[in-house]
Amino acid sequence: MEKTNFMDKYPVHSFIISKEETSFQTVDAILEHLKTLILEHPVANFIAIFDHFSHTNSLEDGVVHETIKDAKNLIFCFGKQLPSPKMLAVRPRSIGVTELEESFSIDILEVPNEQLHEILVKWIHAIKNK
Repeated sequence: MEKTNFMDKYPVHSFIISKEETSFQTVDAILEHLKTLILEHPVANFIAIFDHFSHTNSLEDGVVHETIKDAKNLIFCFGKQLPSPKMLAVRPRSIGVTELEESFSIDILEVPNEQLHEILVKWIHAIKNK
């Protein structure tokens, strides 16, 4: 796992998983697995899957880096409290799954609740299953 401050603003945790380290061979298979975990969680709520790759490719001036083969976001919410309207700026959450030539990149924005962040990390680490 690598933590970066993407664009000097966003604390992003990135997980690179070689295709040889996982039984999942597509972005869709990984997303379906994560969706199942979200649906089984007592608080998490699945919202949607956004095909970022197709969307960007469909734009007249859309640019997708040549190393990206597929890229989708799984959108969900871990929200258990709504203490302020500002909470809506950081929810819902997203897990980005990108297919590269030899690996998958799985990226998440740091979750302020450490316990929930660790759940996401555990789910992502389990994708590396070989």
